[in-house]
Amino acid sequence: MGITYEDFLDLDYEPTDDDLVCTFRIDPATGMSTEAAASRVASESSNGTWAALQTGADFTDMGATAFDIDGDLVRVAYPAGLFEPGNMPQVLSCIAGNIMGMKAVDTIRLLDCEWPEEIVSTYPGPLYGSSVREEIFGVTDRPITATVPKPKVGLSTAAHAQVGYDAWVGGVDLLKDDENLTDQAFNPFSDRLTESLSLRDDAEDETGETKSYLINVTADTRTMLDRVDEVAAQGGEYVMVDIITAGWAGLQTVRERTEKHGLAIHAHRAMHAAFDRLPAHGVSMRVLAQVSRLCGVDQLHTGTAGLGKLANEDTVGINDWLAGDLYGTADVLPVASGGLHPGLLPDLLDATGTNVCVQLGGGIHGHPDGTRAGAVALRSAIDAYVEGRSITEAAEETPELAVALDKWGTETPR
Repeated sequence: MGITYEDFLDLDYEPTDDDLVCTFRIDPATGMSTEAAASRVASESSNGTWAALQTGADFTDMGATAFDIDGDLVRVAYPAGLFEPGNMPQVLSCIAGNIMGMKAVDTIRLLDCEWPEEIVSTYPGPLYGSSVREEIFGVTDRPITATVPKPKVGLSTAAHAQVGYDAWVGGVDLLKDDENLTDQAFNPFSDRLTESLSLRDDAEDETGETKSYLINVTADTRTMLDRVDEVAAQGGEYVMVDIITAGWAGLQTVRERTEKHGLAIHAHRAMHAAFDRLPAHGVSMRVLAQVSRLCGVDQLHTGTAGLGKLANEDTVGINDWLAGDLYGTADVLPVASGGLHPGLLPDLLDATGTNVCVQLGGGIHGHPDGTRAGAVALRSAIDAYVEGRSITEAAEETPELAVALDKWGTETPR
């Protein structure tokens, strides 16, 4: 039996319930039809090659099928047996591997995936998902809040912990490390963990609210596991992982260890734009979010719905997917961050709803009266939104919010 490119194109094919169906946007190379390019994508991402093959009898057909072409959109069905159960790096090596560099296409973008239960069931999914709001903080009716100390790197351990304390007592729920901060000499990991959790305890005593810390454990996999164990031993509830730079294999290993300790995973998406920033090529943030949910993150940065300082894809659509049913897999709590300040909260929450985590950095610490006042302003804006009051009405009752609105207004910073 021979295999050629034509064997990977069948416009009459109907995907089975067990197929992984991927949607690509393809711009074929000059002189190449969309059909020809689609067949090559399906071939290269499964069991084909550039030369016709003679397979013989001892062969299981694991070929993908390009089955639907609509303009520049191509859908490809992959048999579930092509994928090793629970191995996300292997899956991505198929559906987003060599095809990204093929000469048969000028550009190709993996836009979306439809995950079958046979594949989803081999992944753990989140331990908590959005239930962290209630299970950790006892909150059901408002977004939880987070902040990164500013300057985001360079602060001493004592200064970092103090900023966390000031934010906590001002009303913020979570202190968060920057994605660049791990175990540098100016702020060592173990010292930062101990001092921050000590002041967390003080803030809980002062406010009567649960507070927590998103400490960045990102490193080589063995070190990440040691750090997860250390966080658990000291009474932390979360770890943070830079999931793109640490890699999916590292994340999967960390997810296994955090379940042992009952810890939640806060996923930072640093480097995602290397894959999703150019709209015609790469892997969409929607797919990265899907993979993150399967691998088991509880919170994930998904953008600010057109507000803030960073370019984003379809934040609301991604958030909806993360909240939707996936064969009983827990959902993921979206995190909105990047250039936010209290004046943007009404528009943000109108877009995202309140089942989110809202993270402000400069929008807290840049407050003219300091971190604590900035935290009070944020919490006042959120509480007013949940209560159905306008932000200007809340500002009349909270001087810290009035100062924030006077400084930033309701405009997006650049």
